[in-house]
Amino acid sequence: MKIVILDGYSANPGDLSWDALKALGEVTVYDRTSREDTVERAADADIVLTNKVVIDREVMEQLPRLKFIGVLATGYNIIDVACARERGVVVSNVPAYSTESVAQMVFSHLLTMTNRTEHYAQQNREGRWSRSADFCYWDSPVMELAGKTMGIVGLGNIGRRVAEIALAFGMKVVALTSKSEALLPPGVQKVTLEELLGASDVVSLHCPLTDQTRHLINHDTIAMMRPTAILINTGRGPLVDDEALADALRANRLKAYCADVMTQEPPKADNPLLGLKNVFLTPHIAWASTEARIRLLDITIKNVRAFIEGKPQNVIN
Repeated sequence: MKIVILDGYSANPGDLSWDALKALGEVTVYDRTSREDTVERAADADIVLTNKVVIDREVMEQLPRLKFIGVLATGYNIIDVACARERGVVVSNVPAYSTESVAQMVFSHLLTMTNRTEHYAQQNREGRWSRSADFCYWDSPVMELAGKTMGIVGLGNIGRRVAEIALAFGMKVVALTSKSEALLPPGVQKVTLEELLGASDVVSLHCPLTDQTRHLINHDTIAMMRPTAILINTGRGPLVDDEALADALRANRLKAYCADVMTQEPPKADNPLLGLKNVFLTPHIAWASTEARIRLLDITIKNVRAFIEGKPQNVIN
């Protein structure tokens, strides 16, 4: 089997090993692959692994040897799944490998807003505490999470874990979910989107990106939110309308936006969110803990092995 990894750098920039995969076939690893190079690099491959390189119908129809696509992620919107099905190409993903890491990032962002640890650490590197007339000082409100309401949009693996952590902080948790009340974690209340947005001090987005959820956060839905609310997005960038969100943040109709994802990645330099003081962005790293990447490679290799043995797993088509 010839195995080609089109963009291996993000999952494994050199601190992990592809050796277990190399035991399954002839492996070629590319750090990054442009659209223009995709067909040439994958032309002789039986198995292609991709994180963000798009394999759509145009690409797939030029890869007659292709039998298996392994997505080095949970989301698989980069693959034309219908075309793969038509051509008998098996597509597998890696579910739930980053649940703990992404949930941790949600609260890293939230605690950045409530406690401003980095803000004060930087000020005190510059000597502000040493110059203080008092034993302490603060220049922004310090907020407790206990008693506040967190609204979670989407209650899959990550959303459920975020709910559990929020409850441990003493927060009230409401959720927009297709799950029945009986399947919700204890302490989580099922509500409508309008009810969630109106009641929440913190809104955290964890739903998949679909035609129905694209720009879920827009001018109209922002108007339903409290001006003191914090919006957190570790799901998908296009769940929010960047222009509408920037307008609301400039006008103080929303307290802050914390995100690990953007509509375009990397974002254009003129994206309206980049320069705002009440926007806190991390560069799509919530999934990238060492522990999560070890799980990602391990499950990916197991997916490849299962396919070769005729028992494919984590199949999405």
